[in-house]
Amino acid sequence: MRLTPRRLAIGVIVLMSVGFMISAVILIVQDGGLTGIAVLSVALPGFFVPHFLHIRAALRGAEPGGLTVGLLVQAVAAYAPIMILPPFLGSLWWGAPCILLGPALLRLRLPLAFGALVSMTVVHFVAMWNASAPDFAPVNGLYADITLFVTGFTIYGLVRLVAVADELEQARTELAEAAVLRERLRISRDLHDGLGSSLAAIALKGDLARKLIGRDPVAAEGELTELIHVARDAAQDVRQVARGYREMSLTEEVHRAMALLESSGVSCRTSLAPLEVPRQVDEALAWAVREGTTNVVRHSRATNCSISTSVQAGAVRLELVNDGALERRADGGGLTGLKERAAGLGGSVSAERIEDDGFRFTMEVPA
Repeated sequence: MRLTPRRLAIGVIVLMSVGFMISAVILIVQDGGLTGIAVLSVALPGFFVPHFLHIRAALRGAEPGGLTVGLLVQAVAAYAPIMILPPFLGSLWWGAPCILLGPALLRLRLPLAFGALVSMTVVHFVAMWNASAPDFAPVNGLYADITLFVTGFTIYGLVRLVAVADELEQARTELAEAAVLRERLRISRDLHDGLGSSLAAIALKGDLARKLIGRDPVAAEGELTELIHVARDAAQDVRQVARGYREMSLTEEVHRAMALLESSGVSCRTSLAPLEVPRQVDEALAWAVREGTTNVVRHSRATNCSISTSVQAGAVRLELVNDGALERRADGGGLTGLKERAAGLGGSVSAERIEDDGFRFTMEVPA
């Protein structure tokens, strides 16, 4: 059986609660006669049953709920024997109030718990005074109150440590689940963004090769050769996504986009400002170029397209403009993934129609 913090705490609390009182019970039974036995037969279950119920509730994470009937019963069982039994035997029962402080702190709200602490300290001091008068020494009362604090706060601390350990375990589980979810989102986003462009290029070059194979076999062979290269790049992209490593470059992605657009019959112009940006920013801009190019090829009737970058007020702005409005809204998973990338860097993404049946796609991220 594995020794968990909960089991350790329960063992220590039971040992303290029972062991702290066992000598008192033995002496009261021996010297108290029938009266002592009668008092114990009521006081012991009245004290320990609510005591362990409160401890169990606190270990399960129950929030303090104010004064409870069980706590009142336990308080009566803790103090009544001190007043009922003869002074000497009553003083033996002073361990019960020490143990009572733990559940009181656990089950009462802070103002009530503070009031209970003050009241128990006073009652404890007076009980020791009455038990040992006329030979009472203040040091006896001080010793009793110190014992009350140490015992009660030890029980309280043990239970709270278990609660904290449970919260940490739950937080660790939630973090692990969040990490799995983030990894799934990363794979989904990278596969969509990466394979979307590659598959669009494969489909385009396959169509061109099919059209050219009858009248221009040499050109068709060239298109098929390029199709093979694109397919191999797509396979490499999938392997990189699976390994969790995918490094992209804005410059390389722009060159790739130009080749794809030109082969699709779309004239492409570029105007790239010299940039010195962190790798994460460069990759985010590269992903934006890939997604924007894929949308132009797959979802528009464009004949002209421009890709430009600029730096304004400490932010890099990427702009991709085409003259053929999208046949459908470019607001699917790709754009959502880009918005997540940009938001992670403190940036933004937008897509909008412009004059003359055009379309503008932009990304802005801090440089």
